[in-house]
Amino acid sequence: MFDKAKDMYALQKKAKKIKKELKNTHIEAETDGVTVIIDGEQEVIAVKIPEEKVSNVKKLEETLVKCFNKGVKKSQQVAADEMKDIMGGMGMPGLS
Repeated sequence: MFDKAKDMYALQKKAKKIKKELKNTHIEAETDGVTVIIDGEQEVIAVKIPEEKVSNVKKLEETLVKCFNKGVKKSQQVAADEMKDIMGGMGMPGLS
């Protein structure tokens, strides 16, 4: 019983470490020259828009939506990859 508690504590400690690492992991996604930077917790860090993209607002809006979605998907994959070991260590089948 104490071994399981020790294992859970170790997993919690590892999960906190990974969460901190994810906060400091920056993922870039680019679509049609527009770049978004998102951290591993899906927080937007920065948006870079070339000057020539500002002239067509409708196209820019569409590009931003695509770019943000791409960035979020990338950051979710990074987070899932980082958490895979922890989830497997908790005895969740198919995740180790």
